[in-house]
Amino acid sequence: MTDDHALAARLATEAGNLLLDVRGDLAGASAQERKTQGDKQSHEFLLAALTAERPQDAVLSEEGPAEDADPARLSAARVWIVDPLDGTREFSELGRTDWAVHVALWESGELVAGAVALPAQGVTLATPTVPLPPPSPGPARVVVSRTRPPAVALEVKEALNGTLVEMGSAGAKVASVVQGLADVYVHAGGQYEWDSAAPVAVARAAGLHTSRIDGSPLRYNQRDPRLPDLIVCRPEFAEAVLAVTAR
Repeated sequence: MTDDHALAARLATEAGNLLLDVRGDLAGASAQERKTQGDKQSHEFLLAALTAERPQDAVLSEEGPAEDADPARLSAARVWIVDPLDGTREFSELGRTDWAVHVALWESGELVAGAVALPAQGVTLATPTVPLPPPSPGPARVVVSRTRPPAVALEVKEALNGTLVEMGSAGAKVASVVQGLADVYVHAGGQYEWDSAAPVAVARAAGLHTSRIDGSPLRYNQRDPRLPDLIVCRPEFAEAVLAVTAR
């Protein structure tokens, strides 16, 4: 049996390569058509691959059935949590690189493997170990959505006397902290398990702090897959960030 870490990395990378082909083939189509086909084809690829490679495991995908239509995953010991295309807006805008593919494995209450592919950057970050660059000597860099930065993230930036880094998908944002391009990612206002499972698995493998904004643990494979808020940051910033967000 292929190692779960290696499988997550391979499938995220291969789905990303498929998406690059879709993007190229539909370069002359509408942005909506690129989004629709990207989501659909990546989901179908990942579902077929996981069914073939891990037929006994359950799958929770953004593009799969609603959570109440798939109760089997709630009693499954192993569940793959995937986002076939994280950052559809950025994917649809030709030339942007801040979109991702997420593949994570939850087993008996914990995330045990994960991979975040950044196809347009030619990068896949994957467990079991991920090197973390040394800290930056400058002000704290807080990565936020380029279209809808949450107020709490702006409060964190002010408290840290930091700077803002604008970026697209959640996976790309977490990857930027793992890669040393940012220091703090704070999100509030709505996400689902597939938005953060693989990025959190990778972040933990790099030794980063991960939690809800009140400091409580992130829990996956829940009946309701909404997981609306998130902190991923370098450990040296965790106390200062939580002092703001836990209020």
